[in-house]
Amino acid sequence: MIAEVISIGDELTSGQRLDTNSQWISQRLAELGVRVGFHTTVADDLAASIAIFQAAIGRADLVVITGGLGPTADDLTRESLAAAAGCELVRNDDALETIREMFRRFGRKMPRSNELQAMFPAGSRPIPNAHGTAPGIAMEFTRPSREPCRLFALPGVPAELFGMWQQSVAPAISAALPAGRVIRHRRIKCFGAGESKMEEMLPDLVRRGRTPSVGITASGATITLRITAEGANEEECHAAMEPTVATIRECLGTLVFGEEDDELEHAVARLLAERDATLAVAEWGTGGQIAHWLASVTEPGGTLRGGFVTPNIAALRVLIDGTEPVDVDGAVVEAMADGARKRLAAEYGLAVGPLPSARDDTKSAGRFFVAMATADGITGRALSCAGHPAIVKTRAAKQALNLLRLALIDDRRDR
Repeated sequence: MIAEVISIGDELTSGQRLDTNSQWISQRLAELGVRVGFHTTVADDLAASIAIFQAAIGRADLVVITGGLGPTADDLTRESLAAAAGCELVRNDDALETIREMFRRFGRKMPRSNELQAMFPAGSRPIPNAHGTAPGIAMEFTRPSREPCRLFALPGVPAELFGMWQQSVAPAISAALPAGRVIRHRRIKCFGAGESKMEEMLPDLVRRGRTPSVGITASGATITLRITAEGANEEECHAAMEPTVATIRECLGTLVFGEEDDELEHAVARLLAERDATLAVAEWGTGGQIAHWLASVTEPGGTLRGGFVTPNIAALRVLIDGTEPVDVDGAVVEAMADGARKRLAAEYGLAVGPLPSARDDTKSAGRFFVAMATADGITGRALSCAGHPAIVKTRAAKQALNLLRLALIDDRRDR
């Protein structure tokens, strides 16, 4: 079964509001074992909505629509569905009485416009809405030589949508499925290589048609490997994924730092906590990004002792004991790491900088340094990254975290 999720509203197509309903519905459909093949967003336009509904009915076995069920002139889902089905809108007296009762319960007079919410395409069924005045619509569309397309239209208000899904829509979909099947995903997080290089390192895992499937996405230099499996239940899905997960970890080694919602700061925080070790950071050009990330995942007074943001040479002098840097190079960033460690009495010092926006010259644009200091010595690296300053900032901060992560892993192996 292939599903399509359709979201309706000018506020979505204009970018004024983010469409989170489609994401939520797709996650719930996967839990039921239904694969989503299409996401569509359409403005509050009658002709466009009719065309979108007709296309969805033709290509998807299940269609879930959100939005456009209100009482105002721009709420066109009912009218569009009736036109797509070639039928009239008819009033459902039971639904109308339910809407009136809701207004009476709140001591308000029902505006005449709300009567529109009791109008349904002929042959459709109302979906009860316990938290709002807009009942949903359930329909079936016959298709020549094919199974009918089942369609559910729901309000766009998340609180109403969620309740109606759990009470009515999910049970109806489950009952229509030929056998109990579920779809589960697992995300493996990696850092230290690009998408194409990582694909080369994985033996035939990303090819189309493979079961379970493996997809690669990149965001802020973090690579996510998304494994998808289908099975009779959740346990069967996870069992089917395990050999693929084992292969990924064997092939990529320390490029893998976590799973699901993990970020590099989570991996570093776990490794520091494992050692009961403390960390101080110094940043030039990242705006305190590393400290912010780590502070969000560690307890106050725990592994993170604190940090320094050095936006210029004057601030830098304070951190490195008043020394006037002859040149802004790796040695200066190493001194930042060691200075932060000593000043905050931490076992590890971590530093990054300066980023291109913090430099006076243009010859070294895209080049920066990361350094890590302990009582046993200092390790530094020169790195480069092209792109928009916002991208460089994120990547530089992650490179510094990764330097510390790999050092902590090596230290764990040596113990």
